[in-house]
Amino acid sequence: MKKRLISGLVATAILIPTAAFAAPNLIEMLTRTPMTVEQVEGDEVGKATLEKLYNAFPETKSFEIINASKVQGVQTSIILQEKGGVGKKISLHINGITGAIEHVNQENWEPKEKPLTALTDQEIKSKVDYLIDKMYGSIEEYEFAMEQMANTGQKTFMLNYSKKESKTPFYQVFVQDNTISVSLIGGETTPSNIKVEGFFSTNGKPDYTADSFLNDEKLFSLLKISPTELKQELAKGKSVVEIAASKNVSKQQVIDVIAKTQAEGQIQGENNNDVSKSNRSIEQMIKAIEPKVLQVIEHKTETPW
Repeated sequence: MKKRLISGLVATAILIPTAAFAAPNLIEMLTRTPMTVEQVEGDEVGKATLEKLYNAFPETKSFEIINASKVQGVQTSIILQEKGGVGKKISLHINGITGAIEHVNQENWEPKEKPLTALTDQEIKSKVDYLIDKMYGSIEEYEFAMEQMANTGQKTFMLNYSKKESKTPFYQVFVQDNTISVSLIGGETTPSNIKVEGFFSTNGKPDYTADSFLNDEKLFSLLKISPTELKQELAKGKSVVEIAASKNVSKQQVIDVIAKTQAEGQIQGENNNDVSKSNRSIEQMIKAIEPKVLQVIEHKTETPW
């Protein structure tokens, strides 16, 4: 199975920095509103998320909520830790509209003397399997690939769980030190009409999240450019915004086109899976996706995500 790295994950634009990753500069452009414990427990998304966590890991009922916040109604983040401020910690990042837990970071659940990266590959996989199974459900139907990242700093493993013939992993996981970071990618919802792969790359590997945003027929029409030509221009170090400006197309026009396509696709996928919520609208989805689109179209290939 091809190993694919999605370093530019859609939702990372609005994540709280974790032990393994730091949020991009876009976080500075968004408004994060702190939440009290009472607000979290009274919030529909927060309450449902805590209930799911407590059912998955009953011991977390005794944990303290040490941090919680919202980002412009797009994402809710909740961080819990064992009382005393040390020991086990778990961070949850939830889509503010769909209620899906997009990211789970589990920290310090192994003894310091034998952290996760000191375990065997099979032991690491077993730990990750257990976390995904508890938070999301069985992974028996998924294919699996694992590799150690070629970074010069801390030892890091990447694990991909994919459905057959999927363009991207359904779950992508990074294991570093004593942290497991799981991202819900939902590979089967990736557009099937991908024209070009690798508009951007990281560590020599295509970034499939950027591909899913930029392989948009309406975008190509707006810019009067072919997918191959767009890839060639991006390879020169330009951003999509700069390419658009050279064609007298505004940043907002680009955002509008991509965000609408992504929102329509996401709503269609949810309707097909019967998970759509009441009062959901295309306008809400577009608003939620716009900050993520901005990160992609302002990115330059020579800079890290």
